[in-house]
Amino acid sequence: MRFHDLIHAERFFLSDGGLETHLIFDKGYDLPCFSAAVLLDSEQGRRDLVAYYERFLEIARQSGRGFVLDAPTWRAGVAWAGPLGLSVAKVLQTNERAVRFVSGIRERHETEALPILVNGLVGPSGDAYAPEETLSYQDALLIHAPQIHALGRAGVDMISAMTLTHAGEAVGMVRAAAEVDIPIAIAFTLETDGRLPSGQSLADAIGEVDEATSSGPAYYMINCAHPDHFRDVLESGGSWTSRIGGIRSNASRMSHAELDEAETLDDGDPGELGGLSVELLRFLPKIQVVGGCCGTDHRHVGCIAIHEQSRPAA
Repeated sequence: MRFHDLIHAERFFLSDGGLETHLIFDKGYDLPCFSAAVLLDSEQGRRDLVAYYERFLEIARQSGRGFVLDAPTWRAGVAWAGPLGLSVAKVLQTNERAVRFVSGIRERHETEALPILVNGLVGPSGDAYAPEETLSYQDALLIHAPQIHALGRAGVDMISAMTLTHAGEAVGMVRAAAEVDIPIAIAFTLETDGRLPSGQSLADAIGEVDEATSSGPAYYMINCAHPDHFRDVLESGGSWTSRIGGIRSNASRMSHAELDEAETLDDGDPGELGGLSVELLRFLPKIQVVGGCCGTDHRHVGCIAIHEQSRPAA
């Protein structure tokens, strides 16, 4: 499989930044339910998506890195069909269209020096910052399997489940991906105290998911949190940190509650975030994917690439 051939090679991968915050604050889009998938319905939306991805691809090309190319499907699961005013069938078709769309971008840009993985994004069924309820893995499997299976049928190389708030939902997603034999990365979001919104520690969440799925995730990520929120957790961590293979940090040091209420974009300091993100790699022996999340754009990921290239060899 492409995933295993590329992700286990001696190569570092970049990802993009905060797509939805870029579209809302920088491009002026009103994204229903924070769903970037709606841009696929208009020619201008598709042009803006292409322009967005191509800036990151150029950074990866210039820095000699691979690239994880996300389909804009984070808010395109069946749980969001009703709020988006779509039928379940329509929202699943949207996932397939999204994969075809980014696959076309890969066809135009991939070279031997720039390997590209097409990544299907899956998000939580509820609020990624303040979930009203936690899911059992059985319920999570029923909710997320249709989207994960649709992404698999469409030909993604991998799936990333982003901004997850509790272990039960992650377990269901991993089991759904196993049903269609698609590698999945599990990304937990963390609060300012370094814990999941559920209150569970990152170490315990990773341990719970691994135990329930026989270490099913290809790797874990941390996303939608500033490095200052979880550096101490990693620094004092144990062998479980070897399961973390990706970091996608926020530009802002604000809490999730503060970000939820923000009317302007806090894009932080791109150079500082680049340095802080790369500093985290000292605690993460298996890291291979680094990018950004809320408030970040090509500037932040470009700084990450520069800092990563200049770090001393291990």
